[in-house]
Amino acid sequence: MAAMFFALSTLKSKFEDRERGATAVEYGLLVALIAAIIVGTVVILGQDVLKGFQTVEGALP
Repeated sequence: MAAMFFALSTLKSKFEDRERGATAVEYGLLVALIAAIIVGTVVILGQDVLKGFQTVEGALP
């Protein structure tokens, strides 16, 4: 009975360690996704924002 308890507790601790590592990977993927969205937004809207600033600059005396 004691051997079975030891085996189950060892198995449980192995799964707990994997849970901790998986959350770090998930956070890394979220950060990468957010960074990709920011870069994509800047690339898409960058030229439009630049044209807007140039229009305002041209209108100033």
